Amino acid sequence: MASEDDVRDRDQDTGAGGSGESPAAAVDPKVAAAIAAAEAAGPASGESVRIDSWIWAVRLVKTRSVGATACRGGHVRVNGERVKPAHSVRVGDEVRLRQEGRERIVVVRRLIRKRVGAPVAVQCYVDNSPPPPPREAVAPIGVRDRGAGRPTKRDRRELERLRDLGGLDGPSGPAGRPRGR
Repeated sequence: MASEDDVRDRDQDTGAGGSGESPAAAVDPKVAAAIAAAEAAGPASGESVRIDSWIWAVRLVKTRSVGATACRGGHVRVNGERVKPAHSVRVGDEVRLRQEGRERIVVVRRLIRKRVGAPVAVQCYVDNSPPPPPREAVAPIGVRDRGAGRPTKRDRRELERLRDLGGLDGPSGPAGRPRGR
């Protein structure tokens, strides 16, 4: 006879469980309530949503007007085609949004009209974007303490050397002569 642990392991492997949900589908109760509210406020079946409104609602842009401006500027593509702000988006469409030197590629999973919280917004699309480039971990060059006063000539030359901003003739000065005393 199978033990209780064997039955539980088998049920987890097949996707059946005592709670009726798989672990991946487990959602925080607050998020589940917000998703239900978003679905209730969403379009009726068969309806569509404007692209500028959708990218704002799922928090890809900060304001709807920024979304509309991005569409007019050619920074938003739906299924590979540039679109106007009033273009209708449907479930399954691939939306490409170019902003701040980065391209976001998302596939529409759920249509919503009203802006929702971030945990709910993430469940309305599948993000296929490449990872963002790593931020440079370089300390800021030439930052002076507040109240330190005006830099001396020596300080200024050290800052220029750090910034590698030497004159037109190069960092060594005019005619190849070294700077200094």
